[in-house]
Amino acid sequence: MAKFTPLSFAALLMVSSALVSPAAFAQEAPAPQADAPAAPAADAPAEDVPAEDDIEISGPGAGGNSEIVVRGVFIPNVIKSTPEVVSVLSEADIARTADGDIAGSLQRVTGLSVVGGRFVFVRGLGERYSLALMNGSPLTSPDPLRRTVPLDIFPTSVIASTTIQKSYSVDYPGEFGGGAINLTTKSVPRDPFFKIEFSTGGDTITTGEVGYTYFGSSTDFTGFDNGARTLPRNLRNAFASGNPITAGANFTAAQVRDLTASLANANTSLIQRNNNIPVNFSGQLSGATNFLVGDVNIGIVGAAGINNTWRTRGGVQQISQGIVPQNGVDALLPDINFNYLTTENRIVVNGLFGVTADVGEHKFKWTNVFIRDTVKDASIREGIDARITDTRLINRSRTTWFERQLINTQFVGEMKFDDFRLNFRGSYANSQREAPYERTFDYTFSAAANDFVNDLQSAGEGARIAFSDLDDNVYGANVDLAYETDIGVPITFTAGYAYYKNDRTSIRRDFRFLSGQGPLPFAVSQQRPDFLLSDFNVYTFDVRLFETSGSNGAAAYDAGLEVHAGYLQFEAELADSLRLQAGVRYEDGDQFVMPLDLFGLGSANLVPTNIKKDDWLPAATLTWNLAENMQLRFAASKTIARPQFRELAPQQYLDLEFDRTFFGNPFLKNSRLINLESRFEWYFERDQRLTAAIFYKDIKDPIENLGFRQGDNFFTTFANAPKATLYGAEIELVKFFDLIDLGGTFFEARRMLIAANYTYTNSDVKVTAQDMIADPLSGAMVAASTIFRTGGFALTGQSDHIANIQFGMESTGERLSQQTILLSWNSNRVTNRGPAGQPDFVEYTGPRLDFVWREGFKLFNRTGELKFEARNLLSTDYVEFQQLNRSLILNNAYEIGRGFQISASLQF
Repeated sequence: MAKFTPLSFAALLMVSSALVSPAAFAQEAPAPQADAPAAPAADAPAEDVPAEDDIEISGPGAGGNSEIVVRGVFIPNVIKSTPEVVSVLSEADIARTADGDIAGSLQRVTGLSVVGGRFVFVRGLGERYSLALMNGSPLTSPDPLRRTVPLDIFPTSVIASTTIQKSYSVDYPGEFGGGAINLTTKSVPRDPFFKIEFSTGGDTITTGEVGYTYFGSSTDFTGFDNGARTLPRNLRNAFASGNPITAGANFTAAQVRDLTASLANANTSLIQRNNNIPVNFSGQLSGATNFLVGDVNIGIVGAAGINNTWRTRGGVQQISQGIVPQNGVDALLPDINFNYLTTENRIVVNGLFGVTADVGEHKFKWTNVFIRDTVKDASIREGIDARITDTRLINRSRTTWFERQLINTQFVGEMKFDDFRLNFRGSYANSQREAPYERTFDYTFSAAANDFVNDLQSAGEGARIAFSDLDDNVYGANVDLAYETDIGVPITFTAGYAYYKNDRTSIRRDFRFLSGQGPLPFAVSQQRPDFLLSDFNVYTFDVRLFETSGSNGAAAYDAGLEVHAGYLQFEAELADSLRLQAGVRYEDGDQFVMPLDLFGLGSANLVPTNIKKDDWLPAATLTWNLAENMQLRFAASKTIARPQFRELAPQQYLDLEFDRTFFGNPFLKNSRLINLESRFEWYFERDQRLTAAIFYKDIKDPIENLGFRQGDNFFTTFANAPKATLYGAEIELVKFFDLIDLGGTFFEARRMLIAANYTYTNSDVKVTAQDMIADPLSGAMVAASTIFRTGGFALTGQSDHIANIQFGMESTGERLSQQTILLSWNSNRVTNRGPAGQPDFVEYTGPRLDFVWREGFKLFNRTGELKFEARNLLSTDYVEFQQLNRSLILNNAYEIGRGFQISASLQF
């Protein structure tokens, strides 16, 4: 696609200046566990792994005169040894791509694509079909608007390996669509260490260029403000009163004016132009040690870091008024058409603390993770909103501060008793999201004043503020017991129980600023935002808060999901070359979302949701060893996908990544999936392989993103389509080539890597004239054709083609030297079904070319590493669009630019 050119921002900038189980132990190969099928650890040091040669074991026979010889081939490959279809991202793989977070690294894995830089889609299935675990335990999202975890918040420095299981086994939770992603945190290595890392960088669109910011507080750069955004005591008391804050029966006009004047004003509302956006920086400390206490081997590992990044997006946002005839041809014309410039400062603070204990054959691990993800956003847009002001220009500014925080603690135990294994784990996670002082101001151009004005009364948004708070708790526990025996064939029986509970409370309070004296005087309406809402104006012109909470959906809601699950499974060697793993899982799930009427006004629109359903979920995988280093797998299973809380809650929320307002649908129901897969695997050398697979999924009641308009507002909501099918194929090659034959000292200790994968996926959402579904707004059963167009169309989020290529060289000697070129590409995908019969919203992300150079060095006899990264070298932009005949609507289009970063680390 050609590079788009956004409209000029000169006027915008001038106005702004005026307005201004997987493995529970990373070093071990644990036994299978409930909700986390085990695989050998991907980050085990290479020297600990035997070479891929014949193994000969000999010793005296029973009489001492004969010799017993057992010969075989040992292939130390995690992907091969697991009974399921998996992909593994090892610590070496993570280091090679040098992506700072796990989301970036996962986009290199076969069949995976990353949407918005944060959410992982497996084989074209949306984020709701991806299950995220940490050390095999359920993981709550630090962005509680989603149950799906945005994986970009996990720095690669605290992750030892990541396992992506694509075929279902019953020791995983039943919410398994595209696959399960298990993050294994770093465990204690054999040798103690202490490591310091630092990096700095930027991109060509943001760093050193013009952008926006606002003061907030003097400590914002840490991700924690200094209390400037703490609600005033009188406002907290007013919130707690249970009454809407509006002058009338519960509050006098004078009291509301006092509340209005008590708000932090200039530091949260005045946007300032920054002509030189700072560079990005990050720092990380990590270390580990181990020691003996009697016969118990104790290990301690810890890490702490901060990552401060800036990103400016300048582009176009349009919304179509609908399909209209244009010169005899149907076309799309925008009735909302804005240029915008947004600068986002994101600060992620993370910490890891873990303790392990090896007591004979028993292993125990306690892991704690802390992540705080803060976004400070300033945005100004200018354009036309024909629904409000016809052709008059609107200047709309926005300031936000989102605090998202995750605290996760878990305890894991693995115990061995001869032929029995007892594994257990328990976890607790708390996630919070606070958004104080979400401010917006609309100034409309006045020809009479030849200036933009805001009289707090006329058509448009005027001035608004919102406060929201969300608290999310997740409890998880499971225990399983495995028994190994031989009943003619080696067989392992496993039985387990798992418990999962997720509680959530969300409150949002929305307000407009209105003048009790009517429109503000002409001269006052031209003042910049902080003067407009100054204490002087509040008391002089009777400016008051006017609560609008709940006018568009619920002001608050409680939500919960409780799941009791049990499973039975066996794994047996049916013959020398045939292995079967099969089982069944029973899940009893109870999910609810209860909108709350904060003020006792008895709103009829507050519709509760309760989805109580039990499911039997069978799964089986048959593995046939065609040869010593080849195998063929066949997998079949039945799974489910539950709606996320934010998809059910009838409450508005702003998603900054897509810059769009979302609204839940309380009438959604579970999706059910049937999964089939066949996969060929050839492990021809150590760490080298060729794999190929075909897969098929049948989905009943898939949940789709749906655009709709309500009054003057455009939203994205969600709806169950009748059914969908998905099928495809994928292929992967990883191959090393020694370069010694090229001659010369440079090549004699080097090898070349070629790693490539390609996935083709085709999905078909099927809607017929006879299908009936629940209307997202009323819940009434209506013809599906009134919500979705009839015929077949692709699932939202699904790309037909995903491809990745890595080409690199690396040293095979003692000193690290590695150069890698990475190319990734996925084809267009639908982000939203178009509203009112319009074409779908389609996302173009295009190809991405990166280069990473890593070099080791010695300093004071210590090992260090220098790293250089160049990202998006093709300068591929982001475009979301609708297209009908010759007309094109740019729903969201902005430049990304090229990114560069240098980093250094030193290990003591």
